[in-house]
Amino acid sequence: MASSSTSTAASHYPNLSPKLLKILGPHLPKSSPEFDPSTLSNYYNFKVHDSTLNWEVSFQDKKLKGSVIFDIESLQDSEELILDSSYLSISNVLIDSKKIPFELRPRQNPLGSPFVISYPSTKSQRFKLEIEYETTDECTALQWLDPAQTDGGKLPYLFSQCEPIHARSMFPCFDTPSVKSTFNYNIKSTLNTLVSGLLVSKDTTSDAKHTVYKYKQPVPIPSYLVSIASGDIVGASIGPRSTVYSEPSFIDACQYEFKEDTENFIETAEKLVFKYEWKDYDVLILPQSMPFGGMEHPNCTFATPTLIAGDRENVDVIAHELAHSWSGNLITNCSFEHFWLNEGWTVYLERRILGVLHGEKHRHFSAIIGWTDLDNSIKSMGETATRFSTLVQDLKDGCDPDDSFSTVPYEKGFNMLFAIETKLGGTKAFDPFIKFYFDKFKYCSLDSYQFLDTLYGFYSDKTELLDEIDWQTWLYTPGMPPKPDFDTTLVDQCYKLAEKWVSIAKSNPEKLSESFNKKDIAEFGSSQNGVFLDTLLTYQDQDGFKWNSENGKLAISVMSDKYSKYATSHNAEVVFRWFRLLLTGEVKESYPKLADWLGTVGRMKFVRPSYVLLNKVDRELALKTFKKYEFGYHPICRAMVKKDLGI
Repeated sequence: MASSSTSTAASHYPNLSPKLLKILGPHLPKSSPEFDPSTLSNYYNFKVHDSTLNWEVSFQDKKLKGSVIFDIESLQDSEELILDSSYLSISNVLIDSKKIPFELRPRQNPLGSPFVISYPSTKSQRFKLEIEYETTDECTALQWLDPAQTDGGKLPYLFSQCEPIHARSMFPCFDTPSVKSTFNYNIKSTLNTLVSGLLVSKDTTSDAKHTVYKYKQPVPIPSYLVSIASGDIVGASIGPRSTVYSEPSFIDACQYEFKEDTENFIETAEKLVFKYEWKDYDVLILPQSMPFGGMEHPNCTFATPTLIAGDRENVDVIAHELAHSWSGNLITNCSFEHFWLNEGWTVYLERRILGVLHGEKHRHFSAIIGWTDLDNSIKSMGETATRFSTLVQDLKDGCDPDDSFSTVPYEKGFNMLFAIETKLGGTKAFDPFIKFYFDKFKYCSLDSYQFLDTLYGFYSDKTELLDEIDWQTWLYTPGMPPKPDFDTTLVDQCYKLAEKWVSIAKSNPEKLSESFNKKDIAEFGSSQNGVFLDTLLTYQDQDGFKWNSENGKLAISVMSDKYSKYATSHNAEVVFRWFRLLLTGEVKESYPKLADWLGTVGRMKFVRPSYVLLNKVDRELALKTFKKYEFGYHPICRAMVKKDLGI
């Protein structure tokens, strides 16, 4: 019999089967959705109806200056209101235009400083809270680039990255995905400015030196989706409701990369889920220090320049960020313990889009690549894999959610949804649930248990079938999940070529040169090249084979000659994987080349593992390289690389 506390928790999830309840019992929260442990605020006492950000962008001081105004309602009697803050300089607090005492309590790293406002309120009371403040040099959400750090080299640049908990360093707020509100932006800047919202107006100031940009976000969003970019930014059309933005020297290449696919992605996603709700879908290609492949800010995805390879083969990232318009932006994880609800669903929708546009084999091909990435990611975690490779995370000790970010919520989450789809009989059986789920939780934040309860409720006639899924392994067991049965048609030739290389290198290395030529990979796209290079790495330490052995080094040398396009590729996905093979083989002449490349990319997907690889073979060069390029990286990337290098 379940304990009384477990029974109380289970009452929030009436559709779960007895078998699943037994598995979930120790994990079920007492309230629904689960409280967010990564905020110091008392957000559960209040509802934010609307938020207004009034900012002046000061490139000279490298600060945002101004205020934030919240339209707040008390959900219960409260003696004080506590917001999240981090490294903010706060000057005044006003409630309904009256000054109110406040206190910044001691910092609780890494969650920041509780910002306590002494204001007793009663249930259902509604008031306007205004906070005057400015950011500081220690702000972790903003990256200020000097002109020399931009492509144009003439004007400064600002961009933000708030996920997961960096919004609190950009403005005081309930910095949790459990709280959503509509947003208004009033921004004064000398340079073109974009935010996660729809442009209402822009007016030049009387001194003609600044422009005041007014934006509105009418769909409720959480704090981590608030964004700003200001710089030498121009735009070009890539579809009837889409514009790509970048620095002027890059705009033609960006337009070419995205104009063929963007609208097709949107229309395909609309058929899979429901109509796109955000009106415009734009993309901003940032300078190289963007730490992620993309960030799904509503109305304006921020994306890495590593997508611009001239071959349109990295454009799938846009399908991913667009899919966030439904999973993550409309429906949001209540905390980053349940991050897979954002990312696993988004990868699933992304691959469904690709399946519709390019065929089911391509969906499976993408899934196979993701499986390899998941395996590599978990292996690279080392001792932390026990904690951070579970699908549902435990962040209740106040750790930094950034530390838990990995491929796991993306790929383990996708694979669980794929397993559910397969168990239910395929896409035709699963598609009605997709529409139901996204409609039910639209504008809401939820936890994994609400998802499962909804799944079991929708398929109430298939409870026994769903109970066959190994939920304990999928949700709570570290390491790799059960491997689905993928269609390997598009990867078999990659596997066979990799096997041939290793086989000849091991048994007949003198025949390497005559056994291969450039035609082997002539028809490979960047994804197949990636699979081939990934597969080569899987042979490391298999049956005694090592890439840094005499035979392994010889094979790499011959490969460098026969497949010379790897050394000259401009596709970051290929370049990174080629370097990974070279460093695994301890090809010393490649070390400084990788070090130089690390000065041209800021995407953590490539930067972090590259420094780990370089550190293993030449720590002195790794430290020297990081010191050289450190301040060109985003603060988030910089902090994570320091942890990786142990400095």
